[in-house]
Amino acid sequence: MHFTSYLENGQLTVALTGEIDHHCAKGYIQAIAAKIEAYTPELCVLDFGEVSFVDSSGIAVVINALRNMTQIEGKLILSGIGNQPMRVFRASGIDKLVEIKEAVS
Repeated sequence: MHFTSYLENGQLTVALTGEIDHHCAKGYIQAIAAKIEAYTPELCVLDFGEVSFVDSSGIAVVINALRNMTQIEGKLILSGIGNQPMRVFRASGIDKLVEIKEAVS
């Protein structure tokens, strides 16, 4: 699990990397929750630009981030989603719950 994050003008951006599966999902969930709790951003962007694979554990990462942002009355956006993660998110209906910026090819 590796990610970078930064806060700018009330927007927390978390850039995830690699494969998001059951091996690393719990760590991502805890780390993102800690960042949201520490910074209480108005907007949280999960950047999937460097993510090559997502399974159902990746859905859990998004749902938990959404729950955390909802608790502080903030907004969650997903960005930079590649083809494979986008298929998983669409199949799960995540795209109906969270705003997704244009996918990358």
